[in-house]
Formats: sequence, structure tokens, C-alpha cells
Amino acid sequence: MKKKIAIIGSGIAGLTLASLLKTNSNFEFIVYEKGETLNLDEGFGIQLSVNSVFILNKIGFNQLDKNEKYHPSKLDFYSINCNKICDLNLTTFNSKNDEYTTLKRSILVRFLKERLLSNSIIFHKKINDVEQINGKINIHFIDGSSDKVDYLVVSDGVFSNTKSVIEKFFFKPDYYGAIAIRTQIRTEDISNLNSNNISLIMGSDAHLVLYPINQKKEFNLVCIIRKKSEDNDSIKTVLENTILKENKNLVNLFRGDLKSWPIYTSGKPIKSIYKNVLYIGDAFYTFPPTMAQGASQAIEAANEIFELISNNHKDIQNEYFKNRVERTNLINKRSKFNYFGFHISNPLLKILRKEFLKRLVKNKNFIHSYLGKIYK
Repeated sequence: MKKKIAIIGSGIAGLTLASLLKTNSNFEFIVYEKGETLNLDEGFGIQLSVNSVFILNKIGFNQLDKNEKYHPSKLDFYSINCNKICDLNLTTFNSKNDEYTTLKRSILVRFLKERLLSNSIIFHKKINDVEQINGKINIHFIDGSSDKVDYLVVSDGVFSNTKSVIEKFFFKPDYYGAIAIRTQIRTEDISNLNSNNISLIMGSDAHLVLYPINQKKEFNLVCIIRKKSEDNDSIKTVLENTILKENKNLVNLFRGDLKSWPIYTSGKPIKSIYKNVLYIGDAFYTFPPTMAQGASQAIEAANEIFELISNNHKDIQNEYFKNRVERTNLINKRSKFNYFGFHISNPLLKILRKEFLKRLVKNKNFIHSYLGKIYK
């Protein structure tokens, strides 16, 4: 008898799991989405390290139009005045078929959606309650409908209302003390940077990351700025008091349509009170953005659940939770260390950082220990 899995949320985590489940005829699945449609607007870019590309290639990602993605070979480090410090070779972690990849988020979502049948996603669905009866999870929706499944996988983001409903406890993410600003830029706006690579520009209490997202060399820019309060100050004011205060020439990067939002991270990961309920992606844990592992970890977690269910593991929830917490702790520590290092404001420490970076990027043992454990 087929096992039935319900997935809450149609983001990268949920769609990846659904696409993997579709490859195994022993499963029946359905994706429930609270919105009315999938967000397939042009959107912004994402980075996928080799660990996630390897998984996506199982479901045909390597067949995606090559013009829709990009494979940067290096990460260039710059000071705020755009003087290059050093570079990190990203191809160290590539294999013949799996390469570090950048692309538009919308392209990845569209790719995953196209793996599924049109009736695999049901929209405008919000959970009202769940109960476990005879080893099954009964899901009750606000619209009065219900479903009975073997596993319920929740992937509805950092502000997961579903988790609060299921666990009968209100979960609130923590403001990280920073905001993100994103936009898309043109090649001519970054003439002083190498347009073939990912560029990381480090300022005082702020950093910028720029990278191409397709073969047309469209660029994504994300800027992370420390900000004590969540008040909605104008983007222009925030930029003028931070990035542009240090380097006015960077104003060209912010002429396009700017999007800004406060950065939140999760509290401690939790294991559901129901053994057949699993959390994935940002609903499990939301990372600081300084390792660019949000999408990759969502994909990784989806694959872990798929493998455990496929292999009919005796204790799926505990095994998944143990592995995910261990992985989460490792990446979270790296992310927080990067956050500190990228935002150094003390002039002396900046000099020391510059010298350390020059040495560290050439130290193969350090690189494979610091990044290899995550990218592989």
C-alpha cells in the first residue's frame, strides 16, 4: 500500500521533496499552499553549492537550459573601496557533473514545479488543526476539508503558522539585528569588479554580495547591514548612513528597484509532538544569510526525508532530527563567524582580517575543513 505524504508550503524545500517523491511509485503526495498561486516573478538570485546541486541533478537539474544558470569559479574579496584583497577558488568543490551554481530563484521554482503534475499542488489551504489517530495524521483545514496521511512535512517558512498550530505553542522568530537590501544590477554598474565571479565587499557593520545569475550576466546584489531596531527607516537613509558613507561611488549599485526586509533567525529547532510530523527548510531552522546556505540546506533536508522514508527507516523522526540538528549547528556557527568577520569596523582589525584572508584562501586544509564539510 502506498504511503501518503502531505507537504505544507510550495517553496524550494517543499517542491524539492515533492519532486523527489515523484520518482518513487511507492508514494502518494500532495502539496498544500496557503497562497493562490506560486510566485514565479523574476525575483532575485540564489546560490546553490555542490551539496544541493548533486541532489537536484537526480531530478534533471543538469538538463535545465544552460543560459538560465551560471557557474562562478571564484569568490573575490574586496574592501569597501573595492580594492581586491584575494580570491577563493570555488571549483575546488566541483565534480564533473556538479558545480557551484547561481540562478534566479524563480527559475529553480519553475523547474521544480514542472516536475510535478498540475494537480499535485492545492492552493488556498491553511491548517486549522491536526491529530494523530492509529498512526496516521489527520489534517483539518480552515475551509472545512481534511486529509489523512502517513507523514506531514511542514515547509512554510520562518514565520510558520502551521508549526504553531500543530505544537499548540506560538513560535516567533528572532530579529537578527540586521536588514537585507536586494536589487538587480547591470554589468556596466560593476566595471571595477570581475563580472565572472562572486564579489564580496566588506564594510563597517555591512557587506555586499554581487553575482551573475545567468549567461546574460544579469546580476543579483544583496546587502546585509547591521541595524539595531526593526523600524522601517527608508532604504535610502540606511544606505547613506552605512555603505555610501564609506564609499559614495557605490551609489550606482542602488539605482534599481530596491527591496528591503529585516532578517530573522529561528530559535532552537524543535521535534514535533507527533512522530509523523517533520519540519523542513526555514520552518525547521532559518540561518543567518552569511553562508548562502538557505536554499542548499532546504534541498538537503528534503533529500534526507526522502531517503529515510524510501528506506522505511524504523525511527524516521529521531534520525532526521539528529542529523539535521548536527548539520544546522555546524552551518550556524560558520554563518555567525562570517557575519562577524565581514562586518569588522575597527581599522586595526580590518588590517589583520586582510592579512588572514590572504593566507587562509591558500590554505587547502583550512578551506576543506571550513567549507568542504558544508559543500560536500
